[in-house]
Amino acid sequence: MDADGARRRSRVDRWAGLMVVALLVAGCGHKQNVARAPATAPQVAQPTPSVPTSETSNAGRIPITGLPDGGVSEEDKEFILDHRPIYSETGEATWYTAPYKGRKAANGEVFRDDALTAAHRTLPMGSLIVVTNLKTQQASAMRISDRGPFVPDKNLDLTIASAKAIGMYRMGTAPVRIDVYETPKPMDVGGRWCVQIGAYKSEAKAERMKAALLRAYPDANVIEFPGEASYWVRIRPHGDERALAEQIMRRVRPTEGDAYLTRLD
Repeated sequence: MDADGARRRSRVDRWAGLMVVALLVAGCGHKQNVARAPATAPQVAQPTPSVPTSETSNAGRIPITGLPDGGVSEEDKEFILDHRPIYSETGEATWYTAPYKGRKAANGEVFRDDALTAAHRTLPMGSLIVVTNLKTQQASAMRISDRGPFVPDKNLDLTIASAKAIGMYRMGTAPVRIDVYETPKPMDVGGRWCVQIGAYKSEAKAERMKAALLRAYPDANVIEFPGEASYWVRIRPHGDERALAEQIMRRVRPTEGDAYLTRLD
C-alpha cells in the first residue's frame, strides 16, 4: 500500500471510531465557542426564507448560512476527531421531511432529505454537532440548518439521512445526546432572537394573536404565516435581542399552542 493509500485508510479507521470517541467525551459540558474558516465561500445576504418576503424588520434580514455539500465535510470529521465537545445536552429527537419540493430550510438553502443536517431551536445556524442515539449508541456528525422542532418534548429534528445514520429512522423518535463541537457564532452572547407561537389550527386565531401582540409590542415586528396544516405567529423584538425575546416568551399566554424562544441566525 502506498503512502497516500495508508493515509486514507487511517482517516477511515479514525472516523469509524467516532461513536467510541463520542461516548468517551460524554459529560464534557463546558461552554466555549470555536470557529474555523467557513467550509463554503461567504454568500450574499438574502431574506430569511422561513418567513414571507413581504416582512419588513427593524433588525434587517438574516444572511444565508452556507453548509458543505451533504451537510458535513471530511474537514469537519477531522475536526471532530481532534477536538472535544464545547457543550452537550440530552433530549428526544425525531425526524422530518419537507412538505413540498424546493422548500428552503431556515439557513436559506434548499432542504435536502439526503443531507446530514438537523433542526434545533437555539443552536447557532451552521453549528457542527455529533448526535448519539442513546438506545443503540450509533452516532453521526451533522450540522444545524433549520429551526425546530416546535413540540414541547422534542429537542432535535433530523433529516431522513441523519435519522438513518443514527439508527432512528424506523423508530421515529429516540433519546439522544447532542455534542456541539463548533459554533460559527457565540452561543452565550449576541445572536438574533424571536418568539414563535403556534401551531394554530385556525388562521383567524393566529391573526387575533398577531393583532394582540402588535398592540402590546408596537416596536416589534410581528407576522402570521402558514405552516403545514397550521398557522404560526412570530414576534421579533426590537433589535432581535434575546433578553427582550425571553421577556415576551414569559409573558405570552397563548390560548392555543405554545411559545418557543428561537434563534434566527
